[in-house]
Amino acid sequence: MARSAMADGIRTLAATPHVRDDYPTTADEMDGALDALQEALSDESIELALLPGGELALERIARLEADELRRFSLGGNGFWLLLEFPYSGWPLGLSRVAERLAGSDFGIVLAHPERNPDVQALPDRLQEFVHGGMLVQLTAASVDGRLGKRPRETSFALLDLGLAHLLASDAHAPSIREIGLSAAARAIGDARLARWLTEDVPAAIVSRSPLPERPARP
Repeated sequence: MARSAMADGIRTLAATPHVRDDYPTTADEMDGALDALQEALSDESIELALLPGGELALERIARLEADELRRFSLGGNGFWLLLEFPYSGWPLGLSRVAERLAGSDFGIVLAHPERNPDVQALPDRLQEFVHGGMLVQLTAASVDGRLGKRPRETSFALLDLGLAHLLASDAHAPSIREIGLSAAARAIGDARLARWLTEDVPAAIVSRSPLPERPARP
């Protein structure tokens, strides 16, 4: 996967292991695995920079202490938490959790909401979360069509509505969703917007800087 990422032009990659009841990853486990993998990549002369970060389930995020959450922050920025949007149903408790996290100086990035049937039916329903300060991350395989028609249509609807902020591979294994981003970037059909989604916003997240202005759509 690391070699494929490099071949596709990726130079920095956040680990984002699942943190949920069926994958109860701890921050210590993530950090240990990350260090071991970075050392293995160095031994193979693969110049891919790895960053920490967990993909947290809603029910798990509510039970973790602030120190543990900060270690799971996306890219190690100490602020943005990657929250796994449910594959079905609407996350009724999300706004309450977001308010609690904001009080502890955390923000939320929503992972792959375009794969949820409720979002597919009404993409603009995500406005309540985005207007509340959350960011939306689309899966590259949704954008380029590998995950089917509905996720692709919903991804482009969210892009047109200005409700999507970054792309991620969401790759789990060499055989589960190819890791590349370039095919999704090309599918967007707008080089400036694709760069904003794959480089500018991710860089701002990692450095905990203000998000750069979104390019105007042609």
